Order: sequence, then structure tokens, then C-alpha cells
Amino acid sequence: MLRLRSCVLTHLLSSPSASPIPSSLHRLISAAAPAVSSNPGFAAEEYLVATCGLTRAQALKASTKLSHVKSPSKPDAVLAFLAGLGISSADVAALVAKDPLFLCTSVDKTLAPNVAELTGLGFSVSEIARLVSIGRAGFRCRSIVSKLHYYLPLFVSIQNLLRALKFNDSIVAYGLERSKRATKLNLAFLRECGLGDCDIAKVCIAVPWMLTTNVEHVRATVACADGVGVPRESRMFRHALHAAACLGKEKIAAKVGFLKKTFRWSDAEVGIAVSKFPSVLLRCKEALQSRSEFLISELGLEPAYIAHRPTMLSYNLERRLRPRYYVMKFLKENELLERERDYYSTVTISDKVFMEKFIHPHKEAAPHLAEDYATVCSGEVPARFIFA
Repeated sequence: MLRLRSCVLTHLLSSPSASPIPSSLHRLISAAAPAVSSNPGFAAEEYLVATCGLTRAQALKASTKLSHVKSPSKPDAVLAFLAGLGISSADVAALVAKDPLFLCTSVDKTLAPNVAELTGLGFSVSEIARLVSIGRAGFRCRSIVSKLHYYLPLFVSIQNLLRALKFNDSIVAYGLERSKRATKLNLAFLRECGLGDCDIAKVCIAVPWMLTTNVEHVRATVACADGVGVPRESRMFRHALHAAACLGKEKIAAKVGFLKKTFRWSDAEVGIAVSKFPSVLLRCKEALQSRSEFLISELGLEPAYIAHRPTMLSYNLERRLRPRYYVMKFLKENELLERERDYYSTVTISDKVFMEKFIHPHKEAAPHLAEDYATVCSGEVPARFIFA
């Protein structure tokens, strides 16, 4: 079997083109050298189960991709390399199950150079480990470095780029020249639509395929977003575009119908709500239903009130909407409010401000209020918050 020290350090420490390696990465890779195997044979299915941690069913499927492997030397070296990066056994098993051919990658010619050059781009060891886990097949190609170098400025930060790859790894799956051509066309069109580079980056973090897909697909997605009713010059347009990219025309129509029925909205009211908060289209039906039951049936809010303030539907029901209602109800019942407070204004402020305005001033009159508020935020309703 190839020893990791021979495979990795030769490249990282001896190659004149390699980027400088941080001492932490040097130690990780140096410590990952596996023992030399005395068994020249290779039973792929057994190896995948015993050494990689795959289930028997996963191993049976994956082993068909490894029929050409005659020795565990290269797989052993790859596993040792992954361990040196700090990738957990569970993540290694998931990686191998998804991409068995990763075990056939050359540590010396591909994996080690990729790590060295990504380090030069500013990636930390933990970020490289995360990239390996989510990039899978892309990481076993030398071209991944040039692709990431190309896309990194668009996403601004490595964390944003990794988030995008988690949603869709198409930006590293295709050839760089093809990706560049598609990306240039799509960026130009999105800019024509009035989106700035910052908004484009935010959309593409969640929907990275919009960079590499056919420009006609992007045009159709923008047309679908236009149908949501949000003007392109609005700061909400990128949210409408996100919803259109995720759902498509038919699912958006179905969700609009659900919103009308659930919140008792007219056509005009649902149009107002969606234009003010397009992301409501991406909320799951169960969450929307529970908020309708609380806001309309329990609190008695008018549907029109909610339609004009749809962002309240984005707040957590059990940790914000319900607890703050109970506090305000308690203060009103005990005549501790100087004036009537608008419910929406109490849920949109931060927790710190809410405590300063409605909890701390009543320490003497309601010494248990802070404790009761914390209790209801945890999911339990204290006796003092049970009203007749």
C-alpha cells in the first residue's frame, strides 16, 4: 500500500509549485500515514463494509464501481488522507457511498495538490474538509481549484461558496469553460433585470444552478418571478426570484391558493402579502396553517391586518409569536401597560429590546414575569399565563 507520507508530503513539501502549507495542515497530513497492508488482494464489498463503514446494501451497489481495483493500496491512502483532514468516519462513509471512485483518486497527483492550492486561496483545513464532503466527485479533479478560484469573487466569501455547493454542486461538476460561458450570459441577463451583484450572489447561494444553466432557463425563471407581482426594482425581487427558482409557476399558483384559503385572503390581499414577503411562498403548509390558527382563531387578528404585515409569518410560533402575546396579555390584564400596544410592533423587535421594554420595567409589580416568559419560550405555559 502507498504510505500517506510518501504520497502527500512528497508533493506538498518538495514540489516547487506547491503553496505554503500551514503547520496545522502539515501535522494533520503527516499523522495520517497508514500501515502497509500485507494482503495484496482486494475484496471490494468487504472492504467497503469493514474499512469504510458502508452498510451491506450500500457496499453491494458501490462495489460495482470498483471491480477494476486489485489492491487496497490506493483506497487505504485515500482514507488516510481524509482522516488527516479531520473528516469523520460517518462523513467518509457518506462520501464513499455517493462516489465510490473517490477511493481511486491519486493522493500524490490530485488530492494533495488540491489541498495545497486551496490553502493558497485562503481555505482552512476545516473548510477543505467540508468541501470534500459536499463536493465529492468534483474534488477528485484537479480542475476544482480553477473553478473555485473563478467563482469565489462572485460569492464574496468561502463560507458563501460552500453554502452554495451544499445546495447544488453544479458549479464544480461542469467543465470550467462551459461554466464560464453560461455564467457570463446569466450574470449579464440578471444585471439587465436590475439585480446588483450582491443580490445575484444571495440568490445564487440558495440557487447556484442559475449560474450554470441555460440562459433560457434563467429567463423563464425571471418571467415566473415577474408573475409573483414584485417589481424588478423592488428589494424583494430577489426573494421572488428565489421562490420562482425553487417552485415554478404551477407550484406557486397552488401555494397562492392555499394562502388565500388558510388566511381567508381575497385576491387583492394575497397579492399584497406575497409582494411584501415573497418568501412566504416557500413556507411549509403545516407552519402556515398553525400560524393562521393562532393569529386568526386565537388572537382574533383580521386577515387584512396579516396581509399587510406578512413578515410576522416568518417568526417562530412557539418561541416568539405565542410567548410575546402571553406577556402582553398578562400586562394588559394586570393594568401594567400605559397604552395599547400594536401586536406586530411587539413581535418584530429583538428579544433584548422586548425584555427592556416589557419585562424589566415590571420587576417589582411582576417579579416572576421574566421566569414565566422564559418558560413559555421553552414550550410550557405557566399558570400565570392562563387567562379566563
